Amino acid sequence: MSYEAHSNQTPTARPTVSFLGCGYLGATYAICFAEMGYEVIGYDIDQEKIDAFNTGTLPFVEKGLPEMLRRNLESGRLRFTTDIADVADAADVHFICVGTPQRPGEHSADLTYIESAVVSLSQHLKRKCLVVGKSTVPVGTATWVEELIERHTGGEYGIEVGWSPEFLQESNAMHDVMRPNRIVYAARSEWALNLLRAAHQGILELAALEDREVPVVETDFATAELVKVAANAFLSTKISFINAMADLCETAGGDVAGLARAIGYDGRIGNKFLRAGIGFGGGCLPKDLRALTARAEELGVGDSFHFLNEVDTINTRRRTKAVRAISELADRPSGPAGPNLEGLKVAVLGATFKPDTDDVRDSPALAIARKLAAARGEVIVYDPEGLDNARVEAPELSYAKTLSDAVENADVISMLVPWEEFRTLDPESLGAQVGQRRIFDGMNVLEPARWRAAGWTYKGTGR
Repeated sequence: MSYEAHSNQTPTARPTVSFLGCGYLGATYAICFAEMGYEVIGYDIDQEKIDAFNTGTLPFVEKGLPEMLRRNLESGRLRFTTDIADVADAADVHFICVGTPQRPGEHSADLTYIESAVVSLSQHLKRKCLVVGKSTVPVGTATWVEELIERHTGGEYGIEVGWSPEFLQESNAMHDVMRPNRIVYAARSEWALNLLRAAHQGILELAALEDREVPVVETDFATAELVKVAANAFLSTKISFINAMADLCETAGGDVAGLARAIGYDGRIGNKFLRAGIGFGGGCLPKDLRALTARAEELGVGDSFHFLNEVDTINTRRRTKAVRAISELADRPSGPAGPNLEGLKVAVLGATFKPDTDDVRDSPALAIARKLAAARGEVIVYDPEGLDNARVEAPELSYAKTLSDAVENADVISMLVPWEEFRTLDPESLGAQVGQRRIFDGMNVLEPARWRAAGWTYKGTGR
C-alpha cells in the first residue's frame, strides 16, 4: 500500500517497509517485521550477503533467527535485494540500519555509510515516503539527513524524515525487536507520526495478545538520537563502577560479588550490569561512549562528559589487569617489562565479546588472549561459535576445535566468556585433563568453594 497522497492522510494499514543495511541490525529487524506480517525488503550492497539471505542462510549467529528467516522467505513477505531502485519504488517506510563505526584515529562517529545509503536511496525516490534513521548517530544527524534528501531530490515529493533508535542486544535480538521494553520515535509532521505508528503497530498488537504493555515515547529528533547513546553510556558507567569497586575489594579484602548483590537490592540501582569482570566490548558500547564524548565536545559541553573518559579508561585497563592476574596465578609475577609466560600453556575459554554470539568486535577476551601471547605464553583459544571470526581478527593466535583440545595439559585455564558450556564445567572432570589445576574466572561465574574443594587454585575478579 502506498502512502503518497496528501500530507494529512492517516495510514490505516501496515506500510511496506525496507531496511537499508543488512548487517546484524537491519537483517534482524527485517526478519522479525516479516514475522509480524509486514511486507519487507532488505537491502545491502553486498551481493554475496544478499544471496545468502535469499537462500535462507544467516551469516551471523542468533538463536532462532535462521528458522524465522526461512519461514518468511517461504511466505513471500520477505525478500532481499541489491537493487536500490526496486527498494525506493516498493517501500513506504525506509529504515536506515547501516553501521556508524568510530572514525580511525578519532572518537567521533563515522557517518559515511549513513550518507551513502541516504544519497543512494534519494536518487531513486519518485513518491512521498518516510526515511527513518535507526542507526546510532550523533545528535543532529536527523536534520543533516533531511538536508541530504532535500539536496538530492530537489524537495520534490515531500519526502519526510523520522528517527527511531534500536535497542537490540546480541543473543536476545528477536525478543528485543518483537517484545521491546520501549519504542521511541520522532518526526516533524502528523502524517509522518501516523506512518511511524503504523510501522510499529505489529509490535503493539503482539503485546496486546500477550497482555503486555509497551511504552511508546513520541519525541523530538534530538531526544530520539540521544536515547541509545545515553543508555549505552549509563550501562558502561555501571560496569566500570563495579570493576573499580573490584579493585578496591581486592585490596581491602572484600568480595565484589557480594557487594554487587547487596547494592543491587536497592531499587534505585538495580542488579543488572553489576557483574565485575574483564570489562565490556562489542560493536556498540565502546564506540558509542566515545562518540558521545566527542559530540559533547563539538557542542561545547565536553566538560560535563569528562567522567566518561575515565569510564572508558577503567574498562580498557581491565584487560591488562586480567593478564596480570593470570600471570600471578601461574606464579609468574610481572617484572619491569611486564609478565613473562614463556613455556606456560594458557587455555583461553571464549573469544567473542559476550556469549551466544559469534561477534568478536572489540572482544575483551580476544584482546587478553593477544596480550598473553605477547607475553610469550602458549595460548590456545576455544569458543563455541566465534572461532571463524576470531581467526580472521587475530590470525596470530592458535585455536582449538574442541574444549578438550584447548585444556589438555594446560597450566592455566582462563575462563573469559560465560558461555553455558563453560559455566557448567565439572572441576573434577576438567582437572583430569589439565596439567595444573589453576583457573582464572574472568567474569565471576564459577563457585569458588566448589573449585577449591576439587584442588584448584581459583582466582576471580575482586574476590
